[in-house]
Amino acid sequence: MAGASMRHKKTVSVTLEPLLLQQAREAGINLSALLTKALEQEISASGSECWKRENRASIQELNRITDEYGLLSDDYRTF
Repeated sequence: MAGASMRHKKTVSVTLEPLLLQQAREAGINLSALLTKALEQEISASGSECWKRENRASIQELNRITDEYGLLSDDYRTF
């Protein structure tokens, strides 16, 4: 069932400057693939930033504890 694993895609409208579109076409750039990759990267970055904001206090507390007591591995490190 090869068709079952195919992704479903949605057609959308994107507005671009005509010269930019012409240059992209002349360069052979796949706009759909480029936009998909760019959106995936932006969504990932946005999620990472959200996670950092939500966990800032916990990270600060862990850093404080590490500064005060060191790491459990400090006595065993050879570097």
